[in-house]
Amino acid sequence: MALRVGGKVTSFRNRSTAVVASTLVRGLQSRRPLSLSHVEGPTDPPLEHRTLSVYFREEILGKYAERPALVCRQERPRAHGGPPSPNMGVNTQLAWDFGEFDRHIHAVARGLVSLGVKRGDRVAVVMGNNSSYALLQWACASVGAILVTLNPAYRINELVNTLNLAGVSHLFAVPRVRSSHYIRMLSDALPDLRYSSPGNIQAEALPALRNLVVVDNIGDPNEYQKEVNDTKCVIDWREALVWREDGREQDRVKELIDSHQSNDVINLQFTSGTTGAPKAASLTHINVLNNGLGNGRCMRLTSDDAMFLLYSIVLIRNLAAWTHGACIVYPSETFDPKAIVDAVVQERCTALHGVPTHFLGVLAEVQKRQKAGESLDWSRLRTGIAAGSPIPIDLMRQLIDKLNLTDLTVAYGMTETSPVSFQTTPADPITKRVETVGKVQPHVRAKIINSEGKTVPVGTPGELCVAGYLLHKGCVLD
Repeated sequence: MALRVGGKVTSFRNRSTAVVASTLVRGLQSRRPLSLSHVEGPTDPPLEHRTLSVYFREEILGKYAERPALVCRQERPRAHGGPPSPNMGVNTQLAWDFGEFDRHIHAVARGLVSLGVKRGDRVAVVMGNNSSYALLQWACASVGAILVTLNPAYRINELVNTLNLAGVSHLFAVPRVRSSHYIRMLSDALPDLRYSSPGNIQAEALPALRNLVVVDNIGDPNEYQKEVNDTKCVIDWREALVWREDGREQDRVKELIDSHQSNDVINLQFTSGTTGAPKAASLTHINVLNNGLGNGRCMRLTSDDAMFLLYSIVLIRNLAAWTHGACIVYPSETFDPKAIVDAVVQERCTALHGVPTHFLGVLAEVQKRQKAGESLDWSRLRTGIAAGSPIPIDLMRQLIDKLNLTDLTVAYGMTETSPVSFQTTPADPITKRVETVGKVQPHVRAKIINSEGKTVPVGTPGELCVAGYLLHKGCVLD
């Protein structure tokens, strides 16, 4: 079953149906002829009802403890302090297997408890690609906090408004990314931060905020101090982690993990859709875990794969790899074609995730190097996801011919659907991978309706309705 569609989110009728304004619906295809535009995904394999933390412990750690989990090429081996780390025998960059990843996740989870983070608290993150962000994704789920993913390109007024809208009580940020100096901007806009004590922020413009934890992404102590010195409420990330494994914090983390339900909200992702007004989709354990599993299956990922993102961290893309025991590689903090090409070759990556403009940037870097006589080994690269906008067939052919992405898939969905509703597979012909958005995901139902709410015949434009486990739990609206 394949659906050709393009559109934007317009509204939600209820918690079981999302409505999309379709700008192009050319038809539905199936092994059996369809007369009406209505499809249902397979029900096998069954849905996963464990929470993220339990799944990590029982499936990921249980099977892949000694397999590579995370490589951050821009970070030093012991970026987080704490006891000596094996770092997979590497001394030039941060490199963890799943066992070491788990040890750091627990140190962060205990640190969150020590900071006073409670179940249901909103924990916001303003960072590029780094290991701290990856750790917070799992640690927040462990203690029942709700991770609020924010756009690092926000201007200061957008950042403050979004923090208020989400009711954020704990903010984790880096001092700067490119030209954005987050701590300075916050301190200038909110002078109360300069005089508040750590852990007890009293800012009239951000009444819910209590903690501001800063992750050093600069590496130069003097430069780092210049960024944070004027803001007395700052807590250094390395001081927030709790490494002791036999204290009250560890007992509390265990209690919290055992108390979670799969339908608990663990992530707020902001989107504006066609309204222009910010709103946050509330995603649960069952939403993100099953969507990640489905994405990974479509790419046929295994523990032999190494994958990285061409854009800032996205929780589902990480889960697509980690749930299959695959390794995530962060070549740089932000999009950098040179760093990406270096990482693909040196880390022998097998998968890339990005939007068409990112892939074009990588192709341009490859062509520049090849023109200069450099030989690049792309033999292990094979799969990934292209999303965000349609991918032209000429670009797809270039990615196959020049980057060896023979199994590249295309995904379609919305933030409110966790996000992927449809995805192609490596078995699909190239034309199907560029002219359609693939098959509906398992345990998902979809139909196209007219203005009267009736399902339309195949080939008739209309609105796309999606239902199933992947629907978020509700919007946090402005």
